[in-house]
Amino acid sequence: MNASPSIVIFGASGDLAWRKLVPALYSLFRKGRLEHDFRIVGFARSAFSREEFQDRMQEGISKFGDFDEEAWNAFAPKLHYVQGQYDEKASLLDLQDRLEELEPQGAGRIYYLSVPPMLYATVVECLGVAGMVSGGAHAENGWRRVVIEKPFGHDLESARQLNRDIHAVLDENQIYRIDHYLGKDTVQNLLIFRFANTIFEPIWNRNYISHVQITAAEAVDVQHRAGYYDGVGVLRDMFQNHLMQLLSLVAMEPPQSFDADALRNEKVKVLSALRPLSPAQLAEQSVRGQYEGYCETEGVASDSTTATYAALKLYLDNWRWQGVPFYLRSGKALAKKTTDIVIRFKRPPHLMFDIPPEKRMKANYIALCIQPDEGVHLRFEAKVPDTIARMQSVDMEFHYDDSFGENTIPEAYERLLLDAVNGDAALFTRADEIELAWELIDSVLDGWQSKEAPPLHRYQPGSWGPAPAGKFIIENSGGWILGCEHE
Repeated sequence: MNASPSIVIFGASGDLAWRKLVPALYSLFRKGRLEHDFRIVGFARSAFSREEFQDRMQEGISKFGDFDEEAWNAFAPKLHYVQGQYDEKASLLDLQDRLEELEPQGAGRIYYLSVPPMLYATVVECLGVAGMVSGGAHAENGWRRVVIEKPFGHDLESARQLNRDIHAVLDENQIYRIDHYLGKDTVQNLLIFRFANTIFEPIWNRNYISHVQITAAEAVDVQHRAGYYDGVGVLRDMFQNHLMQLLSLVAMEPPQSFDADALRNEKVKVLSALRPLSPAQLAEQSVRGQYEGYCETEGVASDSTTATYAALKLYLDNWRWQGVPFYLRSGKALAKKTTDIVIRFKRPPHLMFDIPPEKRMKANYIALCIQPDEGVHLRFEAKVPDTIARMQSVDMEFHYDDSFGENTIPEAYERLLLDAVNGDAALFTRADEIELAWELIDSVLDGWQSKEAPPLHRYQPGSWGPAPAGKFIIENSGGWILGCEHE
């Protein structure tokens, strides 16, 4: 058996470690999914003692986890802390010395970069200079893996440069680019739903499906992130990573296995098949919006044209999906927080039932509910009792809480951290995935800066976005569907 690993968190004094990473590791520890003598070493600029670091992590677990004093007393000794500068070889050598004091021979290491994006390449370079990543991804005598948070680049060129910089130090199989959406159980359930049930896969194509809708709506506004968000906008914040990943999982071909390369190869094929959008096409296939009051937010320029809402209509040029539109939307300050995927099927080709002429046969759909109402809804038509042929839409539903009990879905970071420790990169994005996603988003951003750009529409906070976004989909597809809610 390999020696227990070290999990090194760069930026350990920050919000992510306090709110997500250490509570996730604590939960994995309580479930017995980590080697009993693993260690967590925080590294940051803040002048914490080990005890102060432990106290801060206890506070985070108490607030965001399921705190148990007995479990905490067993977990706390695994927390260590080293103060230093991310870009100084001397600081990293201090970290190396401390790790060698703590580790058994042959221990593997995860380096988790919970630092500002402009430091990713710097930290990796310094790890290389200090000789701290030479074990490879799977070496028996001390493997080394690096987990990198999003955003990975600000555009295509910066993403390519970051890949070049990191590949100068690390092999691709040592790099784990994390997107927490892929750690959600309900996202992974999409693969089970498609490929473990023969009743769905035969109809998962252009012959039966009218269109696909993917919604990632947020009820909150930009809040304290305004200064950062104004330089990013909704396309970089949500589409380039989360929505592109959901699109690829919906549309991919069955992989040969759940092996990381097999799975990611199929996702790359989907992203490669995305039809490019010219500026003229963007005027017809995109809507951009900004909620009222955004420009009055502290940290936002008074004349900002940053989009807080976007809707795109995309096509895939391949055999399975030719001609099927994929509608993607996301935004801030919308009516509610929800993420879902709606697969809307075509209407029956011939209507044999005697229904009023003004009535139109409703199309069936499947709604995959990612959050917060995790589950699956299947909408179909049923006869209303005591009528000749009057129909009513009804649902068959599966909810995680009903089937497995409340609070059974773990935090996404639990699954991803455990996969990184186990060397399974299936749910992490590869270099070519990142660059293909940026190619599309860059083309949209460039088009939005051209003279043919669609107008920036205003919308009221608490609404479902600008009115043209509704017309945008109604023309061909009947409107946006909130498939995970009862109508």
